[in-house]
Amino acid sequence: MRRILNPDPSLWSKLTERPTADFSAIEPLVNEVFAAVSKSGDEALAKYSLAFDKVSPDALIVNQDLLTTAKDELPKELVEAIDVAYANIFAFHKAQQTPTVRISTQEGVDCWQTKKPIDKVGIYIPGGTAPLFSTALMLAIPAQIAGCNQIVLCTPPSENGIPAAIRYAAYKCGINIVAQVGGIQAIAALTFGTETIPKVYKIFGPGNQYVTVAKQKATQYQTAIDMPAGPSELLVVADNSANPKYVAADLLSQAEHGKDSQVILVTTSKDFGDRVETEITRQLEELPRKDLAKVALENSLIVYFDEESTALAFINEYGPEHYIVCVENESFFVDGVANAGSVFIGNYTPESAGDYASGTNHTLPTNGYTKQYSGVNLDAFLKAITYQRISAKGIQQLGPHIEAMAEAEGLYAHKNAVTLRLNDLNND
Repeated sequence: MRRILNPDPSLWSKLTERPTADFSAIEPLVNEVFAAVSKSGDEALAKYSLAFDKVSPDALIVNQDLLTTAKDELPKELVEAIDVAYANIFAFHKAQQTPTVRISTQEGVDCWQTKKPIDKVGIYIPGGTAPLFSTALMLAIPAQIAGCNQIVLCTPPSENGIPAAIRYAAYKCGINIVAQVGGIQAIAALTFGTETIPKVYKIFGPGNQYVTVAKQKATQYQTAIDMPAGPSELLVVADNSANPKYVAADLLSQAEHGKDSQVILVTTSKDFGDRVETEITRQLEELPRKDLAKVALENSLIVYFDEESTALAFINEYGPEHYIVCVENESFFVDGVANAGSVFIGNYTPESAGDYASGTNHTLPTNGYTKQYSGVNLDAFLKAITYQRISAKGIQQLGPHIEAMAEAEGLYAHKNAVTLRLNDLNND
């Protein structure tokens, strides 16, 4: 990890750059796959699954029996862990439900807002080096609570089929369409629909650079996506009140995600930073994914600041996906953060808890998008619809103001829609 001491604010934008790839080289391939899936449907999915994943499943949709019996294939302790995670995630997202909002803005003018589920949603679960069954819970549970009518889960196939943990998570969340398809072709299938995979209205889920570009492509075809997302990232702010072993472990927990992950330690103690680095070196050698983590650490920083206020300003400029606070002046760094995906407070709150089982969602904006996006929550699966009802007395009072505004904008048909009603009421 690079060490930076009291960097000048003029350097912050450079320091906070993420190790993101240039997507321009990927776009022609995404265009090709989208065109093929749009034209040939399942035939194109089989072709690209064989080309990219080296697998051509006999059945594109997983048999229902393989979902209902998935639990039997798992160790008892993993089933229990998934069940606990499900209960906590469900409880937290269920609590996010809000009642219909009603108000009379003036006499005779009633307005209200209610939320309705997005009818059809798609969930993408990455495969590869770490099949993320936890992401199935994070995305399917709020979709289930929201009442989405159709939930389609896509995940890359393997020679042994879909991992039992993903199948069990899908079954527990009430998903009965689990498709063995990944990558660009999966996003294209959810965008257009094929003979076996339904078209959806919104796509959720993380993925590699190919999936990221494909999701951006999907938005060109009236398909929404959850958020711009890229490689995982973590920023820890810590001082001598923190445990360097814990901080090192948290930094490595994100570094092991992939070579393009990024972790940052912000501290007001140079000595503490030294102790964390020593721990990172020691713990790193014990990790099965140490080769990935080592590359990620090359993109990572330890930043020292003399002043807490400057440190907080830097943190808000970075806008971390995951933000851990382990400092004596805890409230300053917790209350003062404006840009973060999810915040973890205290020595006994590892980021891993949010990744798996505490209840909060781990699908979060990256690459500085915390400045304008929230992480996935219940509202991500809902649409807010507004309603209004105006009485005769209400339009008589409000109507002249509408007429004046419409005339000032030169929209006389708008004005006339009010004037006709007012004339009839006046004549009565």
